[in-house]
Amino acid sequence: MESYSDERKRSLLTSLTPALTDVEAPTLREWIDRHDNLIVLDVRSAAEFEGLHIKGSYNVPLPLLSEHTDELAQRLDRHVVLVCQSGVRAGQARHRLNTAGLEKATVLTGGVPAFEAAGGDVVRGAQRWSLERQVRLAAGSLVLAGMLGGKLVSPKVSMLAGAIGAGLSFSAVTNTCAMGNVLARMPWNRTASEPTAQSAIQQLPSAG
Repeated sequence: MESYSDERKRSLLTSLTPALTDVEAPTLREWIDRHDNLIVLDVRSAAEFEGLHIKGSYNVPLPLLSEHTDELAQRLDRHVVLVCQSGVRAGQARHRLNTAGLEKATVLTGGVPAFEAAGGDVVRGAQRWSLERQVRLAAGSLVLAGMLGGKLVSPKVSMLAGAIGAGLSFSAVTNTCAMGNVLARMPWNRTASEPTAQSAIQQLPSAG
């Protein structure tokens, strides 16, 4: 007769299928505790990763993953869980890996903060603002500057607010963020341990 423990393990193994595209934080905790054939890939910037990350996860920032998708896909022969701050960048990474033939990629719902809130094992370092928070500050500041400039300088300056609004709408529709990509390259979002393509790929477990 199959024990509850065996039944639970079989259920978890069954859930690790390409059909599952999103995973909740408590479930990921169970996967990490019970399965060795699992890679947690953090696609945030190196600075964000340094500030807080899931213990045992690997850092491959989204711009780097986008430039070397095929190489990474060949290395990732195990089940992959993609994580970021909220799930947006992880979703973009999954789409890119899917186009490269890697279909066993799952996105962590709610990102690293949700995993920490669920009692997951995390590593803390130097604290920095997340990229999403920086985007909100930059966009809000530009909209405010456009509105004030339109009243105090020239009505034409108010067009800046409209341009930012259009850009945010485009980001939502395409699930991309040009402002985020720019901010990710700023000096305060880069660390001395910024991964290179070679180091990012070599840190991953060997295929096979």
